[in-house]
Amino acid sequence: MICKYLIAGAAGIAMVAANGTVAVAQKTTLTVGLASADTGVLDPHMNSATPGKSFMQQIFSGLVRLKPGEISPDQIEPDLAESWTSSADGKVWTFNLRKGVQCHHNFGEFTAEDAVFSLKRAATRETSTFSSDYAAFDSVEATDKYTVKITLKSAIPSLLGVVMNYHGGQMVCKAAVDQMGNDGFRRRPIGTGPFAFAEYVPQQYGKLVAHDAYFRGKPNLRELTYRLIPSDAARDLAFQAGELDLVYARQDQRAFARLKETAGVKALAMNPAEMSVIHLNMTMPPLDNLKVRQAFAHALDRDGIQQFRGREVSRQAVSVVPSGYVGTLANAPLLPHNVQRARELLAEAGFPNGITLKTIHTTLPGMLNFMEAVQAQLRRAGITLEITPVEHATFHQQIRQNLSQVVHFQAARFPIADVYLSQFFHSRATVGTPTGVTNFSHCKAADAEIDAARSEPDQAKQIALWHEAQRKIVTEVCAVPVNEQLQMWATRDTLDLGYEIKGALNLGPAVLETSKFTR
Repeated sequence: MICKYLIAGAAGIAMVAANGTVAVAQKTTLTVGLASADTGVLDPHMNSATPGKSFMQQIFSGLVRLKPGEISPDQIEPDLAESWTSSADGKVWTFNLRKGVQCHHNFGEFTAEDAVFSLKRAATRETSTFSSDYAAFDSVEATDKYTVKITLKSAIPSLLGVVMNYHGGQMVCKAAVDQMGNDGFRRRPIGTGPFAFAEYVPQQYGKLVAHDAYFRGKPNLRELTYRLIPSDAARDLAFQAGELDLVYARQDQRAFARLKETAGVKALAMNPAEMSVIHLNMTMPPLDNLKVRQAFAHALDRDGIQQFRGREVSRQAVSVVPSGYVGTLANAPLLPHNVQRARELLAEAGFPNGITLKTIHTTLPGMLNFMEAVQAQLRRAGITLEITPVEHATFHQQIRQNLSQVVHFQAARFPIADVYLSQFFHSRATVGTPTGVTNFSHCKAADAEIDAARSEPDQAKQIALWHEAQRKIVTEVCAVPVNEQLQMWATRDTLDLGYEIKGALNLGPAVLETSKFTR
């Protein structure tokens, strides 16, 4: 067929032949809209922000991975490791790697040396936000070119969860870090996933290109462009105009209902829900007073927040560990909404005229709207909350410097209670300490139970320890769990992701080598 000219169209490239026949070439560029002006640092071991997780999950693989579209721990499957075994006591794990896996941009074959380097890097506080996840690691070694041996000090309930394609488990290529250094690597990340990093322009976009040497096969899509659009209205307009194929949707009920009714659109309300928790810094007056923390908890109305966010797209928190996790205490003794009791407690604590608290907060619309609703509820009980809004990456930086009395953190983690408890409520994870992660409250109420559960071989006893840990944390009011927000995304019905999506632990639909446009 002789091609006379090309017509660029929304669905691809239309080729008009001499006889007038039009054939539409399949579209191969996917454009995604993210709800932020910045993805954060482009290093999987340092980035815990929602936009960054979604962007980087296509770049990096793990030793294992959650089956695409699943979030349950029983859906783990091979990734860079073809197989693995563990000792009877759960302390020694051996992973057998695939041969011939290629790093992006000609950085060579991924071997056991890269896996060992990655895990040691993930376990080091200076190079990893998730170093506490690896506290139980005794040694990581390459026994040969394609075999990795991990020895634990004690068995832990989530070993596969910390070597999977998530957080510190995402594998980097040693040669790239050696050549560029950590600072250079954070500007040009190198992994082994189906798409390789191409370009990043802050406040505009990030671009990935197909990694044709990907071990599962050459990707159908040739380019992924992630547009950084913090404004809900601007993202909505761009999606409606056909500029975006996949979009992080406005996080509210009315917007979701409208998307469901839009022709040619698939609306997705996905797990895992990110739980909004208000962490109270117990080292900063007046929050060092238990009665003040109890007053804060009584002032919050979970039902009102759920109604505000939307009953179809959110749910009320049940504990300091999200609902549905292995080990969640579904009936934790959370203090009920009671404005009068909140005022009484403040008076008993010596603050009959109320208190003023300060919080540093992200400008991400969904999170900021939530916090403004919380602010209004607190005001009724005599608690004034002064919000200082900052850009999302700055927010993550400053709250880890122990600068905020109150921290609203919205997060999801690998769905086992140990991970959430260890990262947010063990004293080892206290911000501002050498092993600090995300314990913003300086809580230490349940250290003994969290530690004991990690090495408890009997699952029933392990769960009982996790339940007791949650009771102690709730009683101490280290933090107030409020709401669980489902992941709201929308996609064109012409996009076939290549799997049935029930959830996405990296907080955005994964784009696979099999993903494609159907027309």
